[in-house]
Amino acid sequence: MYALVTNNEITKFINHPKSMVIGDVRYPAKIFSVWSASELNAIGIYEVVFDDSNKKDEKWYINTNQSFDFDGNEVTASYGTATPKAHADTTWSQQDSDDGDLPDDKEVGDVKVEGLKTKLIRTIKQQASGLLAPTDWYVVKASEVSDYSVPTNIATYRASVRTKSNEMETAITNASDTPALETLYTYTTTDGVQSRPLGELPTLES
Repeated sequence: MYALVTNNEITKFINHPKSMVIGDVRYPAKIFSVWSASELNAIGIYEVVFDDSNKKDEKWYINTNQSFDFDGNEVTASYGTATPKAHADTTWSQQDSDDGDLPDDKEVGDVKVEGLKTKLIRTIKQQASGLLAPTDWYVVKASEVSDYSVPTNIATYRASVRTKSNEMETAITNASDTPALETLYTYTTTDGVQSRPLGELPTLES
């Protein structure tokens, strides 16, 4: 991506090399591939330098739009300070009710907008349910057939899924803010083994 700078102001962005008229001269598209950076700069064309140092994972943060700046030497595209997404639910307030904004099917204190914690815990529950579903039939059979018992390895596995799920939900609940939630989900590698503080739900070994 390039920018055209005129009188120290960015006047146009060039996403793809193309023929251009600058001043009274038409330049062919090939200048973008055969000219040096200094030659392009001499006619006001600068390759945009992208600075993503402030850009954060959009799972956890709301990034600003990029801003473009020309400092007399280069054109840069950068982000402002990212805003953490709300980690806790927001609720309908008495003020909402007084202002007439409270929906008819809601009461003061009900969830207005779900925070990350609620969404993440719901996902953990869904994942745990998905892991347990293939072995549900053992439990159903044991409840319907008097002389049948759930195999020990299946019972142990199902209990471990529930235990780990509860531990993960507790860790999410106890996270103090959005960066703490992000840390729970961030993988690191030690001695060639990848892991995250939140851990993983167990799987049934064949």
